[in-house]
Amino acid sequence: MTDTPISRKSTQSKSKSKSKLKSQDSEIDLKQRLTQKRKAAQAKKELINFLSAAVGAGLFLGVILFLVGGIKVAVPGVLGVISISLSYKYPVPALIAFMAYVPFGGTITYYIGNSPILQLAKDAFYLPALIGLWQKLKKERLPLLIPQEIKTPLYILLGCCALTLLFVNVPQQFNPPPSLPFKPAPKEFPIGMGLLGLKVFLGYVPLISCIYYSIRDKRDFLRLSRLQVIFILICGILGIIQYLLLLVGVCEGTRNATGDALYKASIDARCYFGGALIYSPSEGMIRLPGTFVAPWQWAWFLISSTFFTFATGFSDPSILWKGISLGSLVVVFINAVISGQRIALALVPVCFILCLLLTGQLGNLKKFIPMFGGLVLILGIAMVSNPTVVAERTESFTSRWEASPPQEFIVNQFEEVWKNVDGPLGSGLGRATNSARAMGETKLVETYYPKVLHEVGIIGLIAWIVFVTFLTIICFKTYRKIKNRNFRSYAATMWVFILFISYNTYYYPLDVDPVAVYYWFAAGILLKLPEIDKIERLKEEQLERVETTKVKKKKS
Repeated sequence: MTDTPISRKSTQSKSKSKSKLKSQDSEIDLKQRLTQKRKAAQAKKELINFLSAAVGAGLFLGVILFLVGGIKVAVPGVLGVISISLSYKYPVPALIAFMAYVPFGGTITYYIGNSPILQLAKDAFYLPALIGLWQKLKKERLPLLIPQEIKTPLYILLGCCALTLLFVNVPQQFNPPPSLPFKPAPKEFPIGMGLLGLKVFLGYVPLISCIYYSIRDKRDFLRLSRLQVIFILICGILGIIQYLLLLVGVCEGTRNATGDALYKASIDARCYFGGALIYSPSEGMIRLPGTFVAPWQWAWFLISSTFFTFATGFSDPSILWKGISLGSLVVVFINAVISGQRIALALVPVCFILCLLLTGQLGNLKKFIPMFGGLVLILGIAMVSNPTVVAERTESFTSRWEASPPQEFIVNQFEEVWKNVDGPLGSGLGRATNSARAMGETKLVETYYPKVLHEVGIIGLIAWIVFVTFLTIICFKTYRKIKNRNFRSYAATMWVFILFISYNTYYYPLDVDPVAVYYWFAAGILLKLPEIDKIERLKEEQLERVETTKVKKKKS
């Protein structure tokens, strides 16, 4: 059967229309590529101009600071101006830099020169990024405070803090108590102490919104969660290297110290990474700081890292990243044993079991048996090859528990603070904050709720408990909305972390790095995951529709 002239004409017209569509599509693609190139070139030019101006301003200030205080003052000044300028202009990269700086801050601080200003260097990334993000959100008419449900309890808490600052810290500034006989009056700045105490107490709450708005889609989420695992892995490896350097004698630690110095963390005993440490193996005393300033900060880094490595290890879609995350978890376990930190040795396994039970991953262990079994074998070999270390840590933990059980310690701290607090508004913001000691006399309160009670009184403590309870409930409800199994698993782990830290009063991890940052970081990621889940489900539905139409066209 031959083609008729009419059929040949229709075929030709169809082919012409197809070629026209193809040419139109190629023109559109070309236009898009050219537009992207122009935008990239413009962004590059803008970055170079802005960076040139920031470097120029930094060098100008650096010259002045060099003439006043020398090179140790000039270098942080130049770096500070550059980082603050770039962080304000580019908030999202600044927040990633901020998260990267947190675990390495102690090491960087002591390498540059151990200036107290460097202890706050991470805020040179965070605060400008927060201001830049806030201005951007203001233009787009988006709320800075996420989630909106915490607005009322947060404002009540801020009101309590304002009352303490106004009626306790301000009177202390202008009407200080009389000095003791034969002792000079202490030089204090209670208002500055109060402002710094408020910054430590609630300064990182906006980090929830910063992280929430920084994550746009699944790719951003995976990049951030994987970066966190990489930071943990690097810090963990450095912690093991630090222990080995002390073990073989490259670093002396405090082994040659005498008297009480054998039992006190010393910056003079520093071993390449981090800050002060104790290494007196003859006395069974080892307290390593890892990459942090102090040993107990390292302990809480290991505890919090258990949650992040667990979350990525059990929820990442990539087998490679699951393996890296579970490997990082094993490194965390090894550091919990060798660091000499009793609280890490106790809580790292407890947190792992808690995550297994509360996130529902106990039933999914079958999938991870080959990978997880190999990692447990590595951990087992490390423990068997160092039985003395394991025995010393276990004995240290049990002896400490017997000498001062945690529950009794917490109750005693509550009783002592309750008897000595100045009034219902507390003894003043910053009065139990370690970082505020340069501005006046501070009290060491080693449990968190009594510390809050001492600073802002019983009213402030109740407001704080209400606030974290609201946040914990909101995070629980949010993670339950997520449909995607991987996202839901990650969110569940973050919720367990938030639950654990919200009601933990043993020591004061929410006051210092890294938990003071990671707590709000975890909340920001969790609250964003339902939105990412919706976006991914819409993409899947669109793909399904496209595939369906393709099948229908083929059939027709």
